[in-house]
Amino acid sequence: MKYRKLGRTGIEVSELSFGTWAIGGSWGKTDDRESLTALNKAMDAGVNFFDTADVYGDGHAEQLLRTATKGRDDIYIASKFCRAGDIHDRNTYSENRVREYCENSLRRLGRERIDLYQIHCPPSFVIEEGDVFEVLNKLQAEGKIRAYGVSVETVAEGLTALQYPGVQALQVIFNIFRQKPLEELFPKAAAAGVGILARVPLASGLLTGKFDTGHEFEADDHRNFNADGQQFNVGETFAGIAFRTGVTLARDLRWIAEGRGNMTRAALRWILDQPEVTCAIPGFKNTTQVEDNLASTEVPSFTETEMARLRDFYQDRVHHEIRGAY
Repeated sequence: MKYRKLGRTGIEVSELSFGTWAIGGSWGKTDDRESLTALNKAMDAGVNFFDTADVYGDGHAEQLLRTATKGRDDIYIASKFCRAGDIHDRNTYSENRVREYCENSLRRLGRERIDLYQIHCPPSFVIEEGDVFEVLNKLQAEGKIRAYGVSVETVAEGLTALQYPGVQALQVIFNIFRQKPLEELFPKAAAAGVGILARVPLASGLLTGKFDTGHEFEADDHRNFNADGQQFNVGETFAGIAFRTGVTLARDLRWIAEGRGNMTRAALRWILDQPEVTCAIPGFKNTTQVEDNLASTEVPSFTETEMARLRDFYQDRVHHEIRGAY
């Protein structure tokens, strides 16, 4: 496992890390025993960083991390807040509320400090006004959090967040179908010493190449109930691309798997080949998925010719298919 600096936090995290939304809920059926086995498999392989949120299974994902890590100080955890309340209510970002969110996460995680505390995809005005960053500065000074960042929906929000000197990480939707951050956001983040966490790296599974257009998802899977942005930002599901369109586009990308085992490993490798990225954070529900994701760190990097081919594919075939602001 290779490790990369996370912004200016002073810690180094595994370039292939993991998100815990899927084991918390909203991705269909889960099995806690399998989730814990998978978490341990990842840690045994050198993964030292996990991303979670207080709303993943109403805190269940944080509790699973507590069980799996048992307070190990060599495992870093990022959590997120605000979506347990009304994200459009300014009071959600008040000192009292943010402290409450933080203390609740600390309790569920069984920790005295959260390594990276992130605002969880707030409305743009929250980032623009910036009052919440003063609250986070206080929590940081008190040792409740090591560092803080913002999980954003759009490049514009990320650029705004970079204006605040305390922001040390941005979490962004980034994959072969969502290349816009490469144009301006990533260079500016690198210049500011801000880390990048790449979420939705497999476009909710589209970039695994395993789906056909007739596939049906379980009722409690967000790929069913948020397929068109009915519940939250459409970009969080299939990277904002209509499912059937995404299946067709993924079929035309099968060539990336040549010499790399499969599309999953190739799609993650492409992300890791971007020097501004601190880590990719794919989700998982079992050990097989963890092992497949981990294999991306060992497969060949993309050549300049392949990179150019994928840039052209994005420009010619993909970007106009993305729905919602990004």
